[in-house]
Amino acid sequence: MGDEIARRHFNAEDFTRFRRHLDQETDLVGSLFAHDGFSHRGDIVGFELEAWLVDEAGQPAARNAAFLDELANPLVVPELAAFNIELNGSPCAMTGRVFARLHDELAATWEACQQTARSQNLQLAIIGILPTISPALLNSGSMSNMVRYQALNDRVLALRNGAPVEVDIEGYDALRLSHDDVMLEAATTSFQIHLQCQPHLAARTYNAALAASAPMVALAANSPFLFGKSLWQETRIPLFEQAVSVGPRTPARVSFGSGYADESLFEIFSENLAEHPILLPSPTGEPAHKLSHIRLHNGTIWRWNRPLLGFDFDGQPHLRIEHRVVPAGPTIPDCIGNAAIFLGMVRALMDAETPIESDLDFAAARYNFYAAARQGLDARLRWRDGMHGARELLLHELLPAASDALGKLDIPDDDIDRFLGLVCDRVESNTNGAAWQRRWVEKYGADLGALTNAYVEAQQSGEPVHEWSL
Repeated sequence: MGDEIARRHFNAEDFTRFRRHLDQETDLVGSLFAHDGFSHRGDIVGFELEAWLVDEAGQPAARNAAFLDELANPLVVPELAAFNIELNGSPCAMTGRVFARLHDELAATWEACQQTARSQNLQLAIIGILPTISPALLNSGSMSNMVRYQALNDRVLALRNGAPVEVDIEGYDALRLSHDDVMLEAATTSFQIHLQCQPHLAARTYNAALAASAPMVALAANSPFLFGKSLWQETRIPLFEQAVSVGPRTPARVSFGSGYADESLFEIFSENLAEHPILLPSPTGEPAHKLSHIRLHNGTIWRWNRPLLGFDFDGQPHLRIEHRVVPAGPTIPDCIGNAAIFLGMVRALMDAETPIESDLDFAAARYNFYAAARQGLDARLRWRDGMHGARELLLHELLPAASDALGKLDIPDDDIDRFLGLVCDRVESNTNGAAWQRRWVEKYGADLGALTNAYVEAQQSGEPVHEWSL
């Protein structure tokens, strides 16, 4: 959700002043694109992993302030709800034993979090939607103590003229409800993969990420239950889109986007300026070259593949893509496997002689995304040469292509085999996190507290989800 802001309430002058800075910084970003002003350090990977704090009964525990105080790890920070935390990884060059390095750092951070949780009689869960979360727990009293979140809630509801958030999701069951704030968004936790791009490849990277989103959702789905209802395989997708809806008269803040990039990612930043109302007009006091206002505005628009502006260690501005479609979990190895297949697919699509956007139009990529969110590995997807089952497409084309592409980056075969191998086994066995949860309920019934505890126990084994027993 980004950095903290200084205050919650704003007046008309704040909006005018912020807009002036935003216009100026957008022009400056346009100049960086036009004059090759971005860092050329590409192929750098990072991640954010969101997790739940739960008690011994598998219920959410709104205790992240005490947890983070005891942990005292700068890589672990609060999230929107007081029962969520976020684990961050150090940027890592995509070469050599990159996936082993990412795994080892995340595993070490995870173990430190586990130790702190045990000392406070808590458990940790990495799962797209916690089965035991309820609407009654998603209220402003469970919000993390950060001004940014309070101000964001105020502004979304103001743009809705105070109307409640409406949720309408059709799956195996149907869910319809009204909610009084944006806290429904806190029910959706993810594993966000960051890829820093070389400027001349940024548009193709973005387009490849869009095309890869459907197979990624299919293989990673881990959110089948919400408020006692059996919905989509990745219910996180429609829930997040509806949870921060600002109403029918303005573009969605959470979406698959409006199209591929034609020439450069500046098209996305220009669209952000032109079409999306300012939510947080917080003055930063920083000079224009820090790009703080455009980054704050961009941080309140949650495309499933989001171009970001950042800075290298030497202060040079850079471009990266944040891939937001993957749910949290089920285990640390599964998360790194998901990063490996995403990065391999993107590189393979970029290396292809024919750009994927030439063979798969944007409407088809968007159709695929929502089909995969609904049906997971059982989805049928449009691809270059027609319709394919998601499992068939992954096993026969995308996984082999990803493996070849990663090998060309001097990543050792044993690292590729280790992490892509577990994804391949997951797809072959048709057992992602969503499938395992559904099978557990089919066997034991809809006791969601027991499901949560069984999931956490299996997760603590460290074995990838396709190896979990029932």
